[in-house]
Amino acid sequence: MNKTWMTLGVSAALLAGCGSDETAEAPAETTEQKATEETGSFPLTVTGADDEKVEIEAAPERIVTLAPSNTEIAFELGLGEEVVGVSDNDTYPEEVNEKERVGGMEFNVEKIISLEPDLVLAHDSAGGAAETGVQQLRDAGIDVLVINNADSIDQMYQSFELIGEATGTTAEAAAEVEEMKAGFAELEEKAASIPADAEKSVFFEVDPTLYTAGNGTFLNEIFDLIHVENTMADQEGWPQVTEEAVIEKNPDVILLNYGSYVENAVDGVLTREGWANVNAVKNKEVMEVNADITSRTGPRLVEGAESIAEAVYPDVFAE
Repeated sequence: MNKTWMTLGVSAALLAGCGSDETAEAPAETTEQKATEETGSFPLTVTGADDEKVEIEAAPERIVTLAPSNTEIAFELGLGEEVVGVSDNDTYPEEVNEKERVGGMEFNVEKIISLEPDLVLAHDSAGGAAETGVQQLRDAGIDVLVINNADSIDQMYQSFELIGEATGTTAEAAAEVEEMKAGFAELEEKAASIPADAEKSVFFEVDPTLYTAGNGTFLNEIFDLIHVENTMADQEGWPQVTEEAVIEKNPDVILLNYGSYVENAVDGVLTREGWANVNAVKNKEVMEVNADITSRTGPRLVEGAESIAEAVYPDVFAE
């Protein structure tokens, strides 16, 4: 799905124990190894989601990001000044408006080359549409690292770790991952107070043509975490469903994440022919949620999960 909301990026330190005098230098060596991994000492080699190894000679000073999630992660890791180009779909943080735009899923290779980046953060969601462009950039001598398309929260953490490793910000990436884990844990703790007989079912409407989030998505994980029944959990990935399927599931709540570009999105659902007896419509439990924070696997996903939780269970989650 070639849309902003779907545009929708790992190292471990090992310490050896102290030994006899014959191994006296071992702790120093392992400490040095740990420092290398934690600070991203260069040169280094990282492997992207396309299984291509990328040799990075020095800490990148000019970075181009080709997906909003990559951009938000890069800025969160303190790389805002290094970012010189972003995709046309980027909206956050505000500083992206000061960066050069390099196109969407089909990016402008010539524009990127003109920015003289030493690292391009591509994204696996672009698939075959980007393969030719990525190869052209590599042929021009530019390091291109393809970041994984995160289908799960754990895979999102891997995106952080991969970008952190490639940019020498592994410590920052690790800290951000821990902060997000704490945020999700807090939501889970609040959700534990919801009685089983009070749990609500939700249809998450990605766009008016009834694409939604099914099983095997990070949104389905969020629904499970906050004790929401995803009415389309019997579908895989991001399916397009029929009106009849939604009506049959009879969700208690309908969440829309396209209100920013469709006028009167909520009214459009409330007045759909044949939907009058759907619980969410009958009880006017049709609400908008912010598309960016609920569909980008980046540093604001906890905020997105909070917004979903507050919409469905305001008494439990709203501050």
